[in-house]
Amino acid sequence: MPHDVIIDDRPVHLAVRDHGGRGTPVLLLHGLGGTLLHWDAVAPLLTGAHRVVAMDLRGHGLSGDGPWDWEAVLDDVQAVIDHFGLGAPLVVGHSLGGMIAVRWALRHPDGPGIVNLDGLRSAETAPRNYEGIGQEELTALLAELKAVFDAQAEAMARPLPADAAATLPERALRTTDAGVRLRPDAALAERIRYDAWFQDSVAAVAGIRCPALFVLATENLPGLPGRVGELMPAQRAGIRRDLLPLTADRPHLRVLELASSHNMVAERPEEVARAVLGIAGRTEANGVLNS
Repeated sequence: MPHDVIIDDRPVHLAVRDHGGRGTPVLLLHGLGGTLLHWDAVAPLLTGAHRVVAMDLRGHGLSGDGPWDWEAVLDDVQAVIDHFGLGAPLVVGHSLGGMIAVRWALRHPDGPGIVNLDGLRSAETAPRNYEGIGQEELTALLAELKAVFDAQAEAMARPLPADAAATLPERALRTTDAGVRLRPDAALAERIRYDAWFQDSVAAVAGIRCPALFVLATENLPGLPGRVGELMPAQRAGIRRDLLPLTADRPHLRVLELASSHNMVAERPEEVARAVLGIAGRTEANGVLNS
């Protein structure tokens, strides 16, 4: 049975779920706005071969608040590893968690490796990072995307309506005198939204020396508003354009394309687990593994 722990002997306390298991340790990192619950379908698929631990990132779930400094976040990860005696775990991260995993790999070039699940670029990135779309059309679509994220930010700054709060896990909420609010709060979400590393960490892949697997989504998230869905294939094409040359002559770096959206951990937990376990059994073609 999973066991929940709060590590409170540090400036930012950390909420952790120990899923148990035996074998090489695996540490699971969720994305922006997520919690360690994100991994509840994947973790049991790994415990037959791994010791599995998931954590709430700072400012998320039941973990404490603290400034979003990437090195401090890596220190949070190290604190979890030290608390559970995990030694040198495989670090698996989705979205924002994948960006943390890249930085972890750069800090630990001799580590056992990382798995990055669609965590190399934000949907909202620099115009040059979109491929195959005309400038005029791109400008219009980026303006629409910004409006969507701006509206989300405004909503995060206000207490949630009761019916909306009821649809979300309690772990992702904080009750205050002013009402129930989402975690992370609006200030932290905006800090991460405009962070250069969050917007684009592809180039850093060239500096990774440990084994790394990059799992790329091939489909849009369902229910994207307006014409935002027209922009996402260009965003994915830009990642592929810039990532593949960095991995082509580096056999310790692999790319897997998974028939799923960015929400792959929820949509395809079995495939995600197989990727982590290293038994995907896919056919390699031009440096890209196809699901």
